[in-house]
Amino acid sequence: MRFFNTAGPVRLEAHYAIPPLARVDVAKLLELIRAKQYFVLHAPRQTGKTSVLLALRDLLNRGEAGDFRCVHTNLEVGQVARDDVARGMRAILSRLAMRARLLGDDFPHDSWRTALEASGPDDALGDLLANWCMANPTPLVLLLDEIDSLVGDTLLSVLRQLRAGYEQRPEGFPQSVVLCGVHDIRDYRIRSTPGEVAAGGSPFNIAAKSLRLGNFTEAQTRALVAQHEEETGQRFSPAALDSVWTQTQGQPWLVNALCAEACFANEAGRDRSRAVEVDDIFAARQELILSRRTHLDQLAHKLEEERCGASSSPS
Repeated sequence: MRFFNTAGPVRLEAHYAIPPLARVDVAKLLELIRAKQYFVLHAPRQTGKTSVLLALRDLLNRGEAGDFRCVHTNLEVGQVARDDVARGMRAILSRLAMRARLLGDDFPHDSWRTALEASGPDDALGDLLANWCMANPTPLVLLLDEIDSLVGDTLLSVLRQLRAGYEQRPEGFPQSVVLCGVHDIRDYRIRSTPGEVAAGGSPFNIAAKSLRLGNFTEAQTRALVAQHEEETGQRFSPAALDSVWTQTQGQPWLVNALCAEACFANEAGRDRSRAVEVDDIFAARQELILSRRTHLDQLAHKLEEERCGASSSPS
């Protein structure tokens, strides 16, 4: 039995899901990668960014899009370091090495420690990536997830090391790098303290594109519900289906959370012999609101965030 997914990347064998790469312009992504471009993919939390990155990684590593090797890593491990670049870089490099080895890449064991000792935290990432790429002629594609969870000098150091090695690609640096997070790159929190800006110009002015992952379309929302109907025999009335779309506008977490509440958390909803009606959807919505789900708070907080360049006082 599969379920509506409300936490983490989708697993097609365990979750009702829209295939992640069906939600993006794969041809455009591959065009950017083949053109040796560095670019940004951003969207609100629980929109499916990591699922898209993992699917892209698997596509590239299967060789169906050309001769590439691709590694995905989550940089959130460096968040607590904040402005302690040495601490943050140690966590980031360690996680990158682990992810590479799990995929069977010929990542030299403990080479990240050697890079830290030889180059220091402000050049260790660049040193490691250069040596890694020079050791294997197959172009490397690097997917850096949760990049904007980093703050201050740690984020600044990562961006500047990537920019410094950019001209060495693909023989001596990754062919393509995808920076993925909640924010567009212009909104990255590079300031260490309020009002302090990074000196020396843009720390990452090499991004060719900034792509935004959107919500489900109405057709995709209905297709997700249809998977539940087909596998369980439980039907959604036309009004209930309309309500799911109207209440969520296809926001992936909201679609899944609303349906999970109506079909699995609610005792009456677990009766597969009865159809899900519009009243069930409204009851599920009310339960989500009253339970103060974390992701609802995050979505609300996103609306209140100050954007870079925005004035905090009326002009």
